Amino acid sequence: MPLPPEDRHLSPRTGWTRAHWEAVADELLTAVRPFASPGQALIDLPGTGPSWSGRRSDGLEGYARTFLPAALRIAGADGHDPHGLLDAYARGLDTGTRTPTAERGLTDDDPESWPLIADRGQAMVEAASIAFALRLTRPWLWDRLDAPVRDRVGRWLADALHRTPNDNNWWLFPLAVGGFLAEAGIEERAADAAVRRGLERIERFHLGDGWYTDGRPRAFDHYNGWALHLYPVLHAHLAADRPLLAEYGSRLAAHLADQAHLFGGDGAPVHQGRSLTYRFAATAPLWAGALTGHTPLAPGTTRRIASGALRHFVDRGAIDDRGLLTLGWYGPEPRLVQPYSGPASPYWAGSGFLGLLLPPDHPVWTQPEQPAPAEECDTVRILARPNWLVQSTAADGLVRLHNHGSDDQPADEVRPDDPHYARLAHSTATGPTHDGPADNHLALLIDGAASERGWIEPVGCGPDWAASLSRPRVRGEELAGVTVTTVTLVHGADEARIHLVSGAAPGTGVRQTGWAVAGRTAGPATAAAGQPGARASADGGRLVSELTGLHGFTAAALLTVPGGTAFGPEAAVPLLDGVLDDGALDGAPGAAALFACAARLTGTAVLPPLGAALEATGAAADGTRHLRLTWPDGTAHRIRIGPGTVSVGDEG
Repeated sequence: MPLPPEDRHLSPRTGWTRAHWEAVADELLTAVRPFASPGQALIDLPGTGPSWSGRRSDGLEGYARTFLPAALRIAGADGHDPHGLLDAYARGLDTGTRTPTAERGLTDDDPESWPLIADRGQAMVEAASIAFALRLTRPWLWDRLDAPVRDRVGRWLADALHRTPNDNNWWLFPLAVGGFLAEAGIEERAADAAVRRGLERIERFHLGDGWYTDGRPRAFDHYNGWALHLYPVLHAHLAADRPLLAEYGSRLAAHLADQAHLFGGDGAPVHQGRSLTYRFAATAPLWAGALTGHTPLAPGTTRRIASGALRHFVDRGAIDDRGLLTLGWYGPEPRLVQPYSGPASPYWAGSGFLGLLLPPDHPVWTQPEQPAPAEECDTVRILARPNWLVQSTAADGLVRLHNHGSDDQPADEVRPDDPHYARLAHSTATGPTHDGPADNHLALLIDGAASERGWIEPVGCGPDWAASLSRPRVRGEELAGVTVTTVTLVHGADEARIHLVSGAAPGTGVRQTGWAVAGRTAGPATAAAGQPGARASADGGRLVSELTGLHGFTAAALLTVPGGTAFGPEAAVPLLDGVLDDGALDGAPGAAALFACAARLTGTAVLPPLGAALEATGAAADGTRHLRLTWPDGTAHRIRIGPGTVSVGDEG
């Protein structure tokens, strides 16, 4: 796409300015117009197939999710609309609400009407985007609609006030609709009730320090930013409700203090959680903080992170040669797509254009870019509520998220591991494997099957460590009496992963995998000083994944991953193998067994050999081990690890 010239004086790190954001928005918004229905009510984008809600719903999604960024673009330009977008969306409002239908498909006699908003129906989600868009463009669109059209649109939206959403971030969709309808004088009592109810329901999910779990007991991901913070804060801002904005703005500011550490030096957000095809929607809460004044970030830092994220995806093919956002991460990636996603789902990314509401003379646009946290220095940050340990290195800009608290499992059952939640670690430069061996995973090998992690129970965290307990499952069945207590410690670019396996039978195989690196991969399995190790090098050494055994592992290998990851069609994973007997405290059945390794993901060309010294300093009959871990530079930790308990202290 044609873009303005870079400005390396104002934006020394990305070169991008407000003009680049406007150009990308214009490209995305004009590119979808050929796919609009004759009455403009549906935008039916090409794709591999419909979502589980059906093609008509997908067409509504195309309308709604492009309407929001169009509204942000136009409202940020004080109503200037050179492409005539508001006229098209106004026609769509008229056409789509003439005879709303519960039918999922398209029919010749009713080709464009929108689905009715039903309990837990996708139309409720899209109604929220439409409501925010109408709120933002009210002087130029809603107030100029004919009264019968306003009446029909109001009645269609009002169904959201009386329907039941899914019990997660969906409570915010009736809130968004209620905020607009209350201002428009439509079902005001029900609209105000929907706002109150939405805020009350998400309060159950707020764990403090700016972190929500998305409905399930431990579902932490980007929905914190692009939904659970964004919707209440944007509503409060548009309503000019200062007490509400103070409450939810302070939560947003607390979240941004953590979220700023989840973007790499190359602009990439951490690749973790669901709906990753929304991509640079992860920038929306950054802009919301700047818009409302509730942010700990300097204006130049906000723009640097946000522009870095947008450019990251634009430069890597997220927008195809037709100007359309693809279902994937860079190009199309079917394995990244949830069943609820249709061809237009990626346009949730449109909320990332929220920064265009800030006027051109706002400091976020006029002050020079400042470095993101991942660029300033090597950093280790504990995110206590999700029990995450975030590790970044300035030399390569990589951010690694060590996961000891997010599993997205329901409260009343354990479902198969989701690769985007269950892994021990996620990063800004790697994606999980979907075929072949699971990356960043400790598995017990039972009758040829590798165990899954299942529920993740946080055990604790500290300045440079985090720990959790899991109960391995094989073929959907929990291994009775078996637990794995895991602690990750980090130091510079390196990690130590220590596992205490309790209750498993002697002779059980144990397998540890490392980071899956995509690209042209190569690397040997080696052994040095009695420590098995494996090294994967991708893209000519640009990205390296290493794994070295410290205790209990006796063999190493490097496996090719069929189909690669979202980062490339070829990938490799280093792994270590051991047997429970080799790590056991004694030969008794069910005894605790210790397995430990050092791991590294790096984009730095020259680093010292990977390794650390681990020695036992004591043991107890219940399986508790007292350990000393010494890094190559002499830094040492004392570790106490028992079934379901971990403590770590620096050695003074």
